[in-house]
Order: sequence, then C-alpha cells, then structure tokens
Amino acid sequence: MGIRSDIIRGHLDTVILHLISEKDQYGYEISKEISRRTHDRFQIKEATLYAVFQRLRRKELIESYYGDITHGGRRKYYRITSLGKAYLKEMIREWTETKEIIDLLLEGDSS
Repeated sequence: MGIRSDIIRGHLDTVILHLISEKDQYGYEISKEISRRTHDRFQIKEATLYAVFQRLRRKELIESYYGDITHGGRRKYYRITSLGKAYLKEMIREWTETKEIIDLLLEGDSS
C-alpha cells in the first residue's frame, strides 16, 4: 500500500526546486527522476507538475528557457533563481524541523 498523494503534494514545490537546483531540467526529465528516486512509489501527474511550474514561476523562484532542438522538438528547461535558492534553503530547514517534531511525537512517551 502506497502513501496518500496529498501527503507529498504539499511538498512538491520543495521537491521540484531541489531537483532543478541540481541541474536545469525539463518537465518529462523531472517526472522520470521523481519516479526513479522513489523506486516508482510516487509518480507525479503531468498536469500537477505543470501547475507547480506555473506557481514557482509566478513567485519568481524558477525561470524557463528553450533548449536546442532535439528529435522531439524544442524542450522547455527550468532553472532555479537566486530567490528560489533562498526559498529552497528555508523550506529544507522547515522540513527538517517538522520531521524532527513529528518523529518526537510519534516515538511515544520515553520518560
């Protein structure tokens, strides 16, 4: 049994920013990387991925550009902005703290 997708959905901005911070990527590449890293336990729907791209672009956390023409045509690549890097750093800090708190709460009473 997999986890509910809404649990991850709230963190997709952070996940996608992190992937793009590693290297500029295009949508299908990001989708495949998410599947690969989760051993196919989570797949992002195309509509969801592009909604995240739009949201991140509106917030000026990423920008897009067209790469060279390949066999399938021109790909739109995404890159993280300096504002996006600062936001990502804060989101990772927040996630780490949240995870520590949840872990403490789920450990039970250790007194």
